[in-house]
Amino acid sequence: MSTVRAHVKNGRLVVDEPTGLPEGTEVELLPVDDVDELDPEERAKLYGFLAESIRTHVPGTGTPAEALLAELRQR
Repeated sequence: MSTVRAHVKNGRLVVDEPTGLPEGTEVELLPVDDVDELDPEERAKLYGFLAESIRTHVPGTGTPAEALLAELRQR
């Protein structure tokens, strides 16, 4: 899966760079502002979890993102 950045120009979505997606691929676009649904307390909790994870992570022991994404897609 890849992220595609675009902007609105004259009411149309314009992709900012080549995507490498196959011709005819359908994509769903979501405005960046609509992605974040956390309130300040939830955000602080998330940042705490992330900071702890970074602090305790041992390089080379993680799971590749591709494997995690494949697992999530199967659910």
